[in-house]
This record gives sequence, structure tokens and C-alpha cells, in this order.
Amino acid sequence: MAEVFVVGHKNPDTDSVCSAISFAYLWNEWKKTRRLDEMMKLDFDAIPAVQGDLNAETKFVLEKFGFDAPKKISDATGKKIALVDHTEKAQSLDNLDRGEIVAIVDHHKIGDITTPNPILFLSLPVGSTATVLKILYDKTGVEVPKNIAGIMLASILSDTVIFKSATTTELDKKVAEELAKIAGIDDLIKFGIEVKSKLSEVKELSAREIVMRDFKDFVMGGKRVGIGQIELLDLSLIENRKDEIYSELVKKKSEGYHSVFLMLTDIMKGGTELMVVTDEPEIVRKAFGKDLEGKSVWLENVMSRKKQVVPPLEKAFS
Repeated sequence: MAEVFVVGHKNPDTDSVCSAISFAYLWNEWKKTRRLDEMMKLDFDAIPAVQGDLNAETKFVLEKFGFDAPKKISDATGKKIALVDHTEKAQSLDNLDRGEIVAIVDHHKIGDITTPNPILFLSLPVGSTATVLKILYDKTGVEVPKNIAGIMLASILSDTVIFKSATTTELDKKVAEELAKIAGIDDLIKFGIEVKSKLSEVKELSAREIVMRDFKDFVMGGKRVGIGQIELLDLSLIENRKDEIYSELVKKKSEGYHSVFLMLTDIMKGGTELMVVTDEPEIVRKAFGKDLEGKSVWLENVMSRKKQVVPPLEKAFS
């Protein structure tokens, strides 16, 4: 039986990893009904995959619900691919044009990935890819197992920062409640804090690992831009490490970037300290209406990269 690899973006987070697992399960169950094959002529076994190492939060979630880490792949050559949680070439597999994309499920803006043939494509403006997948489960009639419900719930709570992110919708909350019932989770907020606290464990991480843990590449106005994010229950956890973190951002910029940004997001305060390394500091004022204060700028109520940081930066670079 031929295979299709279901994979999220580089530097995988909980939503990208758990969505790969959840979509692969849905694909295989949907295929058993023959309705998938009748619609798409794709009688392949779906295999969840990742492009990089798992962070502490994702490891916790998978262990809690009894899943092994997915297969690691980095090259699309000769493979059939289903993408989750991204549509940007810079965030996807190497040699993507040498593979065949057969499906995409996402919740971000549409990026620069194109396909020569029609594919299954489902994207909604919600807080998590897991929310989109729950809709697909409902539409296909595939029942969500308890353990899959658990990792999908964790994905929603992680990506919406326990419903505090500007990306959060009423649909995310509704789906989370439905998944919590299936997974047997009584207190959503308590479980969300338990999940998010794992990303606050940074004592053992090097400055490079902090910068790269959730780092994404973008092309803005023809320039290569990198934006990382680390979510912490309290920014005091890294207060004495900001100089070494900034030094790593400088090194990262030297790898061919026009600008590099790192979001230090405080979950409890509900805001972000944005560290910036750029040759054009006026970009920050254009994007956020505030000047850099040394190496960073505080952005009140900003917690979402995709909705509150990427769009204004793209406009400023254009």
C-alpha cells in the first residue's frame, strides 16, 4: 500500500504535531468507508510525521495520551504529502516541488505553496488547526477517539494560549468543550495551564534553543524575515538571560536574514516583549506604532504571531 505523510511545519509545536497525528488517523478511518477513495482516488495509508525535535510541551501531551513521537522526515522528494498547520514553502519540507501535495488543513493565511492539481484543502480563520480538523471529523462522520480528543484539545489550548490569544474564536471554545467531554477533562483552564507550563521550563535550554524552539521563516517585501516565539507563565523566568538570547538573535540574523524578531510572550500578563535585530529599526514603528526601547519593545495584549505580529510586519515591509 502506498503512503502519504502528514506533516506540520519546521520547528514543530503541539498543534502541528498533534494535528498530523489526528489527520492521519482521520484519513485512515475515512478511507475505510471508501468515501475518501471515491472522492479523491487516493487509497493510501496516512503516516504522521514531523520535521524536527519535539518541544517539552508536545512531549508531555503525547506521553499523557499514550502516543509515540511521529516519524521524522525532512525531504519531500518522491513522497505524497499532506500538510497541516502551514502553507509557506519556507516552513515546509525540503524539495517540496519534488513530492506531491495531496491535502492541506490549516488555520493560517494562505502562503506561497501551490499545486498543479486540485487537492483536499480546508482552512478556517480559527485559533488552531485542531479546531479545523474537528469540523472535518464531524463532516466525515469519523468518531474522535478519547486519546485523539485529548491531543486535539491540548492543541487548541496551546495555540490559543488558553483562549487568551487574539486568534481565539467562539468555535475554538465550542470545539474544546466537545473534545474535553470525549477526553474526560473536567477543568479546561487547569489542563491548559498544565500544558502551557511545560513551555515555561527553560532552565535546561540554551539561548539558541530558546530562539529556535518556535521559529518561523517568512518572506516580506522580498526580504527574509525570521520570527520566533516563546510563551512563558512569567517573563521573570528568563530576565537574567536576555543578553545571551539577544546575542543568539544577532547570530541568527547573520544567516541571511534582513530582520529577526523574538516574541517573549507573558501568558499571565497577556502581552509580549518583542526582541528585535534589524538594520531598519523604523520597521517597528511602522508596524506597531512604537519605537524600540533598546533591544525590544513591549506590546500590550499581543500574544499571537500569526494575527498580531506577522500582518503588521508584512504591511510595514511592503
